[in-house]
Amino acid sequence: MSEKSSDNAYWSANLRLILGSLIIWAIVSFGFGILLRPMLSGIAVGGSDLGFWFAQQGSILVFLCLIFFYAWRMNKLDAEYGVGEE
Repeated sequence: MSEKSSDNAYWSANLRLILGSLIIWAIVSFGFGILLRPMLSGIAVGGSDLGFWFAQQGSILVFLCLIFFYAWRMNKLDAEYGVGEE
């Protein structure tokens, strides 16, 4: 029963990490790039407004950062639960 509990805890932590990453990505890409673009239009970044920057490059950069963060955090989680690569 302890192994089943450990498996459930591992997958629960994994799903929390995935959900958190997806929420961050949705806020940055959809929220900043589309919904909040009019509010961000007055802030200049690289020759264009901040909302346009988030829509074109910011969401991609955040997505790449989330990939590396997810890989790093999953390696720690795998080691914590004893399912890491050897």
